[in-house]
Amino acid sequence: MIRVISADDHAVVRGGVKQLLAEANDIEVVGEASDGAALMQLPQMHACDVLLLDISMPGKDGLEVLNDVRGKWPEIAVIILSMHPEKQYATRALRLGALGYITKAGIPEQLVMAVRTVADGRRYVTAAMAQILAERLVGEQGNATYETLGDREYKVLVRIGAGMAVSEIAEELFLTVNTVKTYRARLLAKLGFTSTAQLIRYVITNSLIA
Repeated sequence: MIRVISADDHAVVRGGVKQLLAEANDIEVVGEASDGAALMQLPQMHACDVLLLDISMPGKDGLEVLNDVRGKWPEIAVIILSMHPEKQYATRALRLGALGYITKAGIPEQLVMAVRTVADGRRYVTAAMAQILAERLVGEQGNATYETLGDREYKVLVRIGAGMAVSEIAEELFLTVNTVKTYRARLLAKLGFTSTAQLIRYVITNSLIA
């Protein structure tokens, strides 16, 4: 029996996931959590085979929680569930240790197969994600791409692209204004740009904002 824990701040999503998995006779949902803090306190984590982890939750986001889980329970296979398309977060999630990434629109068709695949120790990669990974493999030349940025750099980049002011970014990410400015300068250097407008255009062109 594959033991699954579902972590999502929407009870409706958790309910739908549980219902879908209940139809599989080899999978059992043994626990649920609405945020990362609650997840890390679940006693069932010690007996969990697969974790379904929402990328957008209160407090720490899914990628930060993924880091915590990988550090404490490296044996658990993690599948990231997200409303964002693969291009935005999939490669980052896989690089951080997730074995799968499913958009919420694809849950009905992909969930059971994904759970079985990662429980067997293999990666679950959709055709769209495989194409993205292939393009990244052959296309990374010259300047760095958004997929090579650190987590904090990426968060600052996306917020710049959304038109947020430095002070707003600082407040949302619990950073100082000077720190955000430093990240912005680092992003310009890494991506080979000279202006904030170029950063904004880069974010929009690469569809990094949902």
